Amino acid sequence: MKKIYVSLLAGLMLGFTSCADTFLDLEPLDQRTDVIYFGKAADFKDYASSFYGQLLGWRTPYGSFSIYNYMDSSSDLSSNFLASSDLGRGTIVVSLKDDRWDKCYNYIRTVNILLNKAETYSGNKDEIAQYVSEAYFFRAYNYFMLLKTFGGVPIVKTVLDTDSPELTNARNSRYEVVDLIVSDLTEAIKNLPLEQNLSSTDKGRVTKMAAEAFKARVLLYEATWRKYNGTSTDFKGSAGPAKDQINEFLDEAITLCEDVIYNGGYQIWNQNSNTKIPNQSSYFLFNLEDEGSNPVGLTKSSNNEFILYGVYDYILRQGGVNLSHTVASMIPSRKFVDMFLCTDGLPIKYSDLFQGYHNTGDEYKNRDYRLMNYTNQGVDPESGSVVLDRGLAGYNCSKFYSHNYPAYRKEKEESANYPVLRLAEVFLNYAEACYERNGKVTDEQLSGINQLRARGGVKALTNQFIEECQAKGYEMDMLSEIRRERALELFMEGFRFDDLKRWGIAEQELNQSRLGMVVGGNGYETEFKAADGTIKTAMYKPGTFPWGEEEVETGDGVLNCVVISSKSNHSFAKKHYLWPIPQQQINLNSNLVQNPGY
Repeated sequence: MKKIYVSLLAGLMLGFTSCADTFLDLEPLDQRTDVIYFGKAADFKDYASSFYGQLLGWRTPYGSFSIYNYMDSSSDLSSNFLASSDLGRGTIVVSLKDDRWDKCYNYIRTVNILLNKAETYSGNKDEIAQYVSEAYFFRAYNYFMLLKTFGGVPIVKTVLDTDSPELTNARNSRYEVVDLIVSDLTEAIKNLPLEQNLSSTDKGRVTKMAAEAFKARVLLYEATWRKYNGTSTDFKGSAGPAKDQINEFLDEAITLCEDVIYNGGYQIWNQNSNTKIPNQSSYFLFNLEDEGSNPVGLTKSSNNEFILYGVYDYILRQGGVNLSHTVASMIPSRKFVDMFLCTDGLPIKYSDLFQGYHNTGDEYKNRDYRLMNYTNQGVDPESGSVVLDRGLAGYNCSKFYSHNYPAYRKEKEESANYPVLRLAEVFLNYAEACYERNGKVTDEQLSGINQLRARGGVKALTNQFIEECQAKGYEMDMLSEIRRERALELFMEGFRFDDLKRWGIAEQELNQSRLGMVVGGNGYETEFKAADGTIKTAMYKPGTFPWGEEEVETGDGVLNCVVISSKSNHSFAKKHYLWPIPQQQINLNSNLVQNPGY
């Protein structure tokens, strides 16, 4: 076997070692010999470096499941079905194989190899403690992906051979899998360094705060799943939870978030006051590359909001996917656009600042900056350029769209870091966990969310504000507003489907029609239709919309909108909260029980 030398190259090559088509021609990790790879502490570090390719990023680690499967495509916030249409429409069927199952178990095997070798390492174990902790983190990371996808799965903590009897083990319950994830993250946190203690060549490695933030994500996810779904998705014969851990999980999630918020040293990236990119922080944050990626010359070094991220670089590791052109097609739904508040903090149906839909672009006025940053960057909505002649919703999508001023990046060359964990999510997790635990949240606990609203130019969310709104008869409550902030801030970052499922409302939300722009008629005039319903311009060609129009509640009352996918085309059910176990695995192991409903 030839020797393989791994270099972190100033921290930018973290994660590259597991991608054979990038920098290094690597042999499978589980074929490395003990002599070459585990003789000294540096070998453990090099081996642990290869784990970083397991993180979600532009080059997804899940084979046939691309990054676009984690961008809310086909969700209720989307009017496109470029990816995940079987999930969004409720048409999931049992497949022969599933790359998420195969890849995650392959990654778990590589992690278990390091943990196994660490037990028998004869050197100073303090020197390898960080890399052992990284291994625990990545085992938890992979089991969490399996949990969200399939529910309870077989737990493997040893390095199996082809004849290992464990290969025919039955599924563990989701509760046993959660206990393992939590336990592994507890072990990971013990010996991971703080961000400020990482050397410049190690930037991008998992830190203590990253593990704490991830553990808080897991705890909130599972606590709310149990609260709103109970055991309804468990496979036949699965054991239930040994005890009620909901409040226990929420309490720890709160504590972990507080540590990250107050002691992590991270900050929300807010460049709104810069006159060269006024109020455009939520756009440029997600395409930061080199000095040429924005008019200000800001680089990734200015970003202290990302806690854990997939590392990319224009010279060393380009994204490798046609990102900008594809995200431009990830067109949001009218529901998503209408969710954005006006700058006075009110929903559009209550705010006097809302300008309606009469003229193209009116609905963007006096709204949360994120609306323009995420859906219309670079397009003048008042130019009359919006047309409805191709069966599309009429909106644009610009989150993650890359620039190299004055031109756009060429396809597959986009190289912004991918946000696996960022401070904004921690703020949102914290507020939600506090409310779910106590049935209320203090204004101090909302301060993080209000940093996000400030970046969006929106009035702060406070208990007094909600009370005043309710006194006026507005249908607003604190939990719904926290969830609204989560939907808006984390759009296209892989949370929406999981959130709808853990809140137990996926059937309600995913079986709605996906709609586009308001076109008017029935007494409401727009640029597309006169008040009497007459088509005014070639900007609107009804024949390009097979599903026609639908009357729905909007910010200006019940109005006609174009339909992109009719509710008659959606049949999402409780069984779709989990994916089926791939048939190939059941064929290999008859002890695997299929998920209910498949």
